Amino acid sequence: MHGHAHDRHAHQEESLDRPEVAAGNKRRVLIAASLTCGFMIVEAVGGILTGSLALLADAGHMLTDSVALILAYAAYRVSERPGTSRMTYGFDRLKILVAYTNGLTVLAIALWIVAEAVQRFLTPAPILGGAMLVVATMGLAVNVVVFLILHGGDRASLNLRGAILHVLGDLLGSVAAIAAALIILATGWYPADPLLSVLVALLLLWSAGKLIRESGLILLEGAPPHVDRNDVAMDLGREIDGVCDIHHMHVWSLDDRQLMATLHARVQPGADPERAVSDIKMRLAEAHGIRHATVEAESGRECPDTVKRRADGTA
Repeated sequence: MHGHAHDRHAHQEESLDRPEVAAGNKRRVLIAASLTCGFMIVEAVGGILTGSLALLADAGHMLTDSVALILAYAAYRVSERPGTSRMTYGFDRLKILVAYTNGLTVLAIALWIVAEAVQRFLTPAPILGGAMLVVATMGLAVNVVVFLILHGGDRASLNLRGAILHVLGDLLGSVAAIAAALIILATGWYPADPLLSVLVALLLLWSAGKLIRESGLILLEGAPPHVDRNDVAMDLGREIDGVCDIHHMHVWSLDDRQLMATLHARVQPGADPERAVSDIKMRLAEAHGIRHATVEAESGRECPDTVKRRADGTA
């Protein structure tokens, strides 16, 4: 099972490393931003004229989507810049920061929809069902096109997934608005509008929570879910000749594709430390997808860091 997970991660990493994949993702996001921004104005006007919360909620969502998609596009552009003396890793993590921000934005929108829906339940207002249906149907068509454009990209990218999440919320909002308009036209039951808006908000809350957790884990430099640091350390100790102990190991991800690691390796007496370091790096890359590793070889009985901490009284 671990082998399959490593293979899948290696495939994703290789896919995201290809320049044409990144360029394709960037182009898809730019097209999606243009379409979303254009129809957002139409839907906002339609929501005001018809009095529909579902349309206004979707228009508000599309407004934040336009900003989110523009930020996602900017993140792709900026991440292409090389590292500097201050930003030594480059700007790749900006994509994760944008994905995290997108998740928080969707979360805020969903909570606003729920709060507004409660007010609509308490004080129902008349809604022009026919005009609402026309605008919502147009919105669904635009959102389907945008969703298909983004869905065709490489979804291993958290930045692209954040953009897809926003558009998915728009698509669900359009479906809810259509359903509410049909119910209002058939029965005259105005609460259908806020009720279906709440259902969309609940779906958005779940999706936003998942995106926030995944991008937040990267920003906090936690070990990726598919990598067990202890298993990796035991694998190195078992597979690398001359290594008797792996400790002080940290594994994290720079963005959604670049795994990093630092570790100390105690080598056996008489073993070649340089050979051990080289073998460890090769094993990390080939078996675990960790292609950027800093390895410190030790030959003493105790780790120098442990000795120093004891001397400082912090051990």
